[in-house]
Amino acid sequence: MTDTNFDRRYILSVGKNGESGFQIGNINGAKEDALHISFSVEKSDAESLNTAKIQVWNLSDKNLKILDAKDVIVELKAGYGDQMALILVGNVTYVTTTPDGADRMTEMEVADGRVEIRDANISVSKNEKVDAKDIYNYIAGQMGLSIVFASDLSFVKFPNGFSFVGKGKNALQRIAKANGHNWTVQNGVIQITLPGRPFNTRGYILNGDTGLISVPKRVTISQSADNGDSLTGWEIEYFLNGAIGINDVVQIQSGAANGYYRVHKITFDGDNMEGDWVCNAQVLEIKTLPKLDVKAGSA
Repeated sequence: MTDTNFDRRYILSVGKNGESGFQIGNINGAKEDALHISFSVEKSDAESLNTAKIQVWNLSDKNLKILDAKDVIVELKAGYGDQMALILVGNVTYVTTTPDGADRMTEMEVADGRVEIRDANISVSKNEKVDAKDIYNYIAGQMGLSIVFASDLSFVKFPNGFSFVGKGKNALQRIAKANGHNWTVQNGVIQITLPGRPFNTRGYILNGDTGLISVPKRVTISQSADNGDSLTGWEIEYFLNGAIGINDVVQIQSGAANGYYRVHKITFDGDNMEGDWVCNAQVLEIKTLPKLDVKAGSA
């Protein structure tokens, strides 16, 4: 690892959508003094929301008032020196401030896409033949979220149109099931993939020189009860790298494990006053592409 990995830096932005908020951290550079922060962010490829717990010491009264507003959005960037990446975007679901010796500590719980998933009631009415990808885009727009698609997807056609009224997340589940897709929300963006497949083929190398810590541990992860399958892979630990996200590909290079794997779960842990900034992840074997002759047809 290079010396830049010791120049820990974070920027935490807080505020309501469309309104002014506040920003704290090493805004102008890693050497700038910043408030004490501790964070733990948990992400996975599940349809359930990613969550985080963030603790900040000695926020001003003005900033505490902003944080106490309903449905406040939090954005956390972290890294080393000029190499920072987006770790989390989400809504505050719980906040409390308590004394901590001579200081005061504010703890917040955050959920990725919580407001959009909770509040988005949508109506879809397509009376003519329609492509599922167009419906995905329409649903995302109604929910107020961006959407991205893996390159290896195919989409069913609905020859008699498509209609739906209800929660946006239920519409996503319905379309994903019809297409044999998975969906998840990552940093406020809906991500559509094939089960067990990465979002793209770009890989990140993890070895002793690029941040891999300790020896990878072999794991087997049970999948949904619908298919009863299980996947094998590794539990790995590496210095915090927000560029590596859910459904990305990592190439592990170590004495215990060598190969390409899909990121299934990640926990980002950091404290700018003590300890290492690390990621703990589960990476699984990548499922082979489905045969071309079973691509989605018509629903």
